[in-house]
Amino acid sequence: MELRGLAKSFGGLQVTRDISLTLNAGERLGLIGPNGAGKTTLINLITGVLTPDAGTVYLNGVDVNRLSQPQRVKRGLARTFQITQLASTITTLLHVEMAIHERNGSIGNLWRSVDAYPEVRAEAMTILELLRIEPLAQRPPITLAYGEQRLVEIALAIALSPRVLLLDEPMAGVPEHERHIVLNALDRLPPELAILMIEHDMDLIFKFAHRIIVLAEGALLADGSPNEIRNHPAVRIAYLGIASSPDGQTN
Repeated sequence: MELRGLAKSFGGLQVTRDISLTLNAGERLGLIGPNGAGKTTLINLITGVLTPDAGTVYLNGVDVNRLSQPQRVKRGLARTFQITQLASTITTLLHVEMAIHERNGSIGNLWRSVDAYPEVRAEAMTILELLRIEPLAQRPPITLAYGEQRLVEIALAIALSPRVLLLDEPMAGVPEHERHIVLNALDRLPPELAILMIEHDMDLIFKFAHRIIVLAEGALLADGSPNEIRNHPAVRIAYLGIASSPDGQTN
């Protein structure tokens, strides 16, 4: 994925300012920044929820600015959301099967027995096994812990066979004692999948990301390795809240 000069304003408020970046196959890219930095707006521009005032989104070298959200999904783009959006009473397995049917174009044939699609059920179970949530297959989300619901959302995204996956705060609302479950599941995702993650949990983002970009007031403040970002003077002051004293010591 490549972004070139993305910009978005709402009235007189410029939320995104000339954002350019690349996301390569297999890369784990973290996106951090203070509240109001424009992170979710950027995700919405990438996915087609919003139309940019300027700039272009490229997927696999193709300009997708004029494509709808479903068309972008067909080109290999998937996302999760800050707040889970699952049907509360449909089983986890059926959620994933429906996502596969949507991808395959067979969603309109669901009047047929699910037994008529053994290959879909087998693929759905493989995805659940990948994330190690196959014991949840027959349980609806309403019975699951919040961390487990997050994993179901990730399973739905994987079922779309994306080449690019956008994770919008996958730890939002997840209790501390469940966070390792989500992190371990992320480690098991296909190595060729390109992932961009927005997250406020700094421990998670520094463990997960190969590279981190920092937004501040809608603009790209820094782009580098986790170690470079951790020691970047502007990031330490503007986001991490660590300043340098005159003798060079941090405080």
